[in-house]
Amino acid sequence: MKLLKQIFIFGGTVSLIFLLSCEEETVTVTEEVIVTDTVTVTETDTVTVIDTITVIDTDTVLIGFAVPETYLFTRDGDTTVSYSGQTIRLKMAKEMVNALKDNTTTIAQLLAMFDHQEGGSDFSDADLNASSKQVKNKIGNNGTATNAAAIRADLETWMTNQVDSVFPAWTDEASKGLAGYIQEAGGGSTRYVNQNGLENNQAVNKALIGALVADQVLNGYLTPAKLNSGTNEADQAAQTKVDGKSYTNMEHYWDEGYGYIYGLAADGIDPVTTPGSNDIFMLKYIGKVDSDPDFAETADELHRAFREGRAAVVEAEFEARDAAAQHIAKTASLVIGVRAAHYLKSGQIGLAATTPDMAGVFHDLSEGFGFVYSLQFTLNPETGAPYFSREEVMEMLSKIYPTSGGMRGFWDVTQSDLEEAATTIATAFGFTYENA
Repeated sequence: MKLLKQIFIFGGTVSLIFLLSCEEETVTVTEEVIVTDTVTVTETDTVTVIDTITVIDTDTVLIGFAVPETYLFTRDGDTTVSYSGQTIRLKMAKEMVNALKDNTTTIAQLLAMFDHQEGGSDFSDADLNASSKQVKNKIGNNGTATNAAAIRADLETWMTNQVDSVFPAWTDEASKGLAGYIQEAGGGSTRYVNQNGLENNQAVNKALIGALVADQVLNGYLTPAKLNSGTNEADQAAQTKVDGKSYTNMEHYWDEGYGYIYGLAADGIDPVTTPGSNDIFMLKYIGKVDSDPDFAETADELHRAFREGRAAVVEAEFEARDAAAQHIAKTASLVIGVRAAHYLKSGQIGLAATTPDMAGVFHDLSEGFGFVYSLQFTLNPETGAPYFSREEVMEMLSKIYPTSGGMRGFWDVTQSDLEEAATTIATAFGFTYENA
C-alpha cells in the first residue's frame, strides 16, 4: 500500500496523519504548508492572514510490497531467478585475465578467449568451451557502435602489448622505456610492466569492471528501455511467463543485470552476509569499498536495491522498480569512482615517499588506470549520462599516463597530476580526496 498523507489545517493547527504498512524506508519529508487564520480586527472588519511554515518530518515510508531478506524469488515452488549466462561470461573474462599473467599465452589464445565461438577449445573449463556465450560482443555495446569498436580495440591493444612487449622481457628487470619485472620493496610481489610502467593485466581486469559489468547492468538490463521492451509491461502485469520457464521476461532481464555483479558469488542468494567470492570484478571491489568506514553499508545498500527492484518487478510496480534501478546506478557507479580515486591517491602518496617503491606505485596506478577507464560506463541517475564521458576519461588518462612527447607513462607522471585527477573524480561523486 502506498503512503497516504493528509494535512488538515484548522485554527492554525497542522496535523499530519500517516497511514503506513508493509516495507519500511526512513526518509525526511520537507514541505511548505499554507496556514490560513482568521483574525478579528474590529467588530465589522475581518483580515485574512496567510503564513507559510515548513513542516519537517522523518518517518517510515512504505513501498507497498514485501522485500525479501535474500535474493530468493519463487513461483509455484520453483525459483524464478536465472543468470547462468552472466556467470559463464564472468568465468570466461576471469580466465582471460589470468592468462595475461602466464607468459606462455599467445595473442591468438587471448583473442580466442575474448571472441569465443561455440565449441572452441579456448578455456580450461569444458562448459565454457561448449557455450555459445562470449565476452567481446558484450563489451561497451550500450553506447554508440563507434565507441564500442574503440573500447574493444583498447582491450585488444593491451593484450597485444602484453604478449609482444612484456612476455619477451619476463626475466628482464624493467626500467624507463623497457618492459620487464619490478619487485616491491622488502621482497614483496613481483610486477610485470610494459615500457611505460603499466601492468596490462590490471588495465584489462579493471576496464572490464566498467566495459562489461557496469555497462551491461546500468546502461543495459536495468534501463526502462530494456525492461519495458516489447510487451513486457503487459506480460508482467498478467504474470505471463516465458515459454517453458518459471519467470517472465522482465524478471529475467532484472536477474541478468544482477548476475553480472553477483554471478561469481559463493552464495548468489545471500552474497552480503556470506561474502566469500571468486569474483575479480565489481563484486570484489564492492567489498573493498564497503570495508572503508567512509563508505560503510555500501554492499548492503546495493543488494537491498536489487532485492527491492526485483520485488517491484514481481508486483508490476514499475515506478518503484525504476527508483531501485537508479539507486543501483548511483551506488555501483560510486564503487568505481571511489576505487579510481583511491588508487590514484595511493600512487601519489607512494611517489611522495623519500625512496618510492616503484613496483608498488606502478601496481596502484595500473589498477587506477583501469578504474579511470571504467568511469565512462558509470551512470548518474540525475543526468542520465555517465559521470565522465569517454572523451573526459581519455583526457584524464593522458595526464595520469602520459606517453606523448617522449614521456614514459607512470615513470613520468607527476604527483600533482595524480592528485588533481583523484580530486576531480571525488568531487564528481560527492566525496573528498581525503575519503578516497
